[in-house]
Amino acid sequence: MMKVFIILGALNAMMAVGTGAFGAHGLENKLSAKYLSVWEKATTYQMYHGLGLLAIGIISGTTSISVNWAGWLLFFGIVFFSGSLYILALTQIRILGAITPIGGVLFIVGWLMLVIGTFKI
Repeated sequence: MMKVFIILGALNAMMAVGTGAFGAHGLENKLSAKYLSVWEKATTYQMYHGLGLLAIGIISGTTSISVNWAGWLLFFGIVFFSGSLYILALTQIRILGAITPIGGVLFIVGWLMLVIGTFKI
């Protein structure tokens, strides 16, 4: 799993840089300040959790199955949290905001699983 999480982490960090630049330069005059803020939150959380995936990838070879679960939960948290915010910002369909908390819960549980997995070492 080590390589998978390092690759997923690096790809998500790369995408966060790209989407951040796109938001700052490509969407600047196309979205309201509110939706630019939503876009920025999506890129910020994608970067933080991409870096978390990198860390999990580095330590996953010597840890418990809980750490692998943590990696998958963070990855799917990015998909649900950041993904729903990107789509919300572009479409302004407010119901998509109901998906975002699912990603937030996945993030929280993922970090908790990392703590649990660390205690099992």
